[in-house]
Amino acid sequence: MNSVPDDYLQKNKEAWNQKAMYHFDSEFYDVPGFLNGKNSLREIELALLGEIKDKSILHLQCHFGQDSLSLSRMGAKVTGVDFSENAIEYARILAREAGVEATFVLTDVYQTPDFISEKFDIIFTTYGTIGWLPDLGRWADVIAAMLKPGGKLIFVEFHPVVWMLDSKFREIHYSYFNETPIKELEKGTYADESAPIETETISFNHSLSDVINSLIQSGMHIDQMNEYAYSPYPCFPGMIETGPDRYIFEHFGTKLPLVYAILAHRTES
Repeated sequence: MNSVPDDYLQKNKEAWNQKAMYHFDSEFYDVPGFLNGKNSLREIELALLGEIKDKSILHLQCHFGQDSLSLSRMGAKVTGVDFSENAIEYARILAREAGVEATFVLTDVYQTPDFISEKFDIIFTTYGTIGWLPDLGRWADVIAAMLKPGGKLIFVEFHPVVWMLDSKFREIHYSYFNETPIKELEKGTYADESAPIETETISFNHSLSDVINSLIQSGMHIDQMNEYAYSPYPCFPGMIETGPDRYIFEHFGTKLPLVYAILAHRTES
């Protein structure tokens, strides 16, 4: 991969600080529904989680904490981390408004072990996370370091094939492989296209082999890897609904994988 821009973290943090302000009030995230008891988790990750009552969970890149608080409502003891000051502030507000207990820590993924000494039963990270991280080896090492021996990773992510598509998600534009950082300028946001913001981001595509090998090399054992021809969210242009929480690109149908999920555990040694 080409060299990582020195300002990638700052630019992405600035972008997500702006996005958080509009996401909290968006129909996409439906905070009123959440406050009325709606679980924000989707079928894919729920199937991997199983029973989590009294389990300790670290939620990496938690945004403003809806999924963290959903996990807490299911009986887990949850710590959410995110690098966006605004996202963490909104997460704490949401926790108070929902009357749900969780801990939220402001930190970049790579620095998590410097701020949290606890080891966890489960690490949970889903949808649009690793694309902001240039080095998956460091990511996997953090996961292994923060898990108890035998602890589980629940990881659900948009398929790298999705990130090959252009900004209109109609044609192949980017490499499947992490050859060069992807620099983009976006008006609005996936949760609110009319939001009066313009954000500059730097992201990185990671192949499935990069993800899996990084986890294996960090001492994780892969138990399952599943791929899905739908997204649980209508977060890309040109999507149509084919069932509850199931969306596909109308022009591609079910020809492309849109999401994948990994269940792994830390080996005992």
